[in-house]
Amino acid sequence: MLVANIVALTERYGHTHTALQRAALRLMAERGFDEVTVAEIAAAAGVTEMTAFRHFAVKEDLIVEDLHDPDIAEAIRAQPRDLPALARAARGLTAAWAALDEPAVDGTRDRVRLIALSPRLRARAAIASESSERAIAEVLAEGGVKPLVARIAAAACIAALTAALYDWASGPTAGALGPRVLDALSVLEGSA
Repeated sequence: MLVANIVALTERYGHTHTALQRAALRLMAERGFDEVTVAEIAAAAGVTEMTAFRHFAVKEDLIVEDLHDPDIAEAIRAQPRDLPALARAARGLTAAWAALDEPAVDGTRDRVRLIALSPRLRARAAIASESSERAIAEVLAEGGVKPLVARIAAAACIAALTAALYDWASGPTAGALGPRVLDALSVLEGSA
């Protein structure tokens, strides 16, 4: 009985989390980030404002969320240690990207476009990117790369990915994101 209750709570938590993100994206895509309140998002998701804040500490987190740092770290760790730091990081990111499903174009594009257009969301995305940057630099340093070189390589990778994302989201066509990401990473590897 206890296990069944835990499973039910976990499923309900996941459903509510997703419902809040979808409501936020829909409302903000229609009206803009600053024009939508957490109370409106919660109502659209069918929950209370307090429940929304239990899931997301700040409104920005409804849009900015990065769950791939462990996957990125493992993909970089798997690259040959004799590669230069930037090439190792770029190849690891390429491998991590290849392991992911292509994101749904419309929702992801709306999310990235919102981030690109809102100074508050760009700031929150930069904070989230710092976490990814640290994860990349730590893996490179574990492999013997000098800490400063590791940080520079990690920062270059995050900058390239950010440029590719913003370019894709602001472009006139909705094509796949994958080719843009791979183009950005190939620039870092020196093959573009």
